[in-house]
Amino acid sequence: MHIDIKQPILQKNDQLAAELRQRFADNGVFVLDLLASPGSGKTSTILATIDALRDEFNIAVIEGDIASSVDAERIKAQGTPAVQINTGGACHLESAMIKRAVDVLDLERLDLIIIENVGNLVCPTDFDLGENAKVTILSVPEGDDKPLKYPGIFQCAQAVVLNKIDTMPVFNFDNEAFVESVRALNPTAPIFPLSATTGQWVPAWIDWLADQVRSVQKGI
Repeated sequence: MHIDIKQPILQKNDQLAAELRQRFADNGVFVLDLLASPGSGKTSTILATIDALRDEFNIAVIEGDIASSVDAERIKAQGTPAVQINTGGACHLESAMIKRAVDVLDLERLDLIIIENVGNLVCPTDFDLGENAKVTILSVPEGDDKPLKYPGIFQCAQAVVLNKIDTMPVFNFDNEAFVESVRALNPTAPIFPLSATTGQWVPAWIDWLADQVRSVQKGI
């Protein structure tokens, strides 16, 4: 006898995610779920994004980590509301966790919520959080072969960020092979090479995200 425990868990998660999605839509809030491995530069990308968009949009961040609140404190230090979720060992965020975080935010005053998911290239892909878009971040030091090894996280992405491009001369990163691998898995997702810490090529990513947020505000 085979008992599938995954399906009931996902069904419950998806039901709550649908409720969250409607709640976000009712308030005109765009929700971004950032997926990446530890050390890829999720937090630095978030900080650069906030710095570029804070004059136009009201932004809040939901930080997912197995433990600690280091990243949330960095966000708060920039003057942006941040809610910390510690999963206590779980390798991903779930919609029930997001609901608890959202309940302490004032959605009527927000335009954009950025969710920094737990650093993992596998587990978060299966869990709908009610987001408008999942974006995968890969950093150059991780290697150009990651789309081949972890296809799911690139297939589910509405956009892909290639971070730390300023380190490309140091690492044997084949950008052409990387782009080819991503395109084979996901032909439509834009790829944004950038360096979150130096600001190199960041405007292209910012322009794309700002357009997404504006579209939600207009009800498109």
